[in-house]
Amino acid sequence: MIKIKRIYDAPTPSAGDGKRVLVDRLWPRGLRKEGLVVDEWMKEIAPSSGLRKWFGHDPAKWEEFKKRYMKELEEKKGLVEGLRKDARLGTVMILYSAKEAEHNNAVALKDLLQ
Repeated sequence: MIKIKRIYDAPTPSAGDGKRVLVDRLWPRGLRKEGLVVDEWMKEIAPSSGLRKWFGHDPAKWEEFKKRYMKELEEKKGLVEGLRKDARLGTVMILYSAKEAEHNNAVALKDLLQ
């Protein structure tokens, strides 16, 4: 099972967060690595810096962003398959830092993984 959550939201073990994977290229602002519940930081699976800056979480660019991001992920099949495998074994919580909950790389990645 694959779920997504903003990294600023507290972990909820009772809700079954499972393996918590941060999928942003940059570490979230204002958060310290110590004490944060993250099992893995997969910055390599995040959109390239150029794509991230171009997109800027603009909903009008969402469909084109997804196409470009999927193209980038074609070169990272091992990482994608690793997450898929983890999701077959248990819950994977994909963590993101963007304020935009509907138009971010975690949403696009979840769609691809399912």
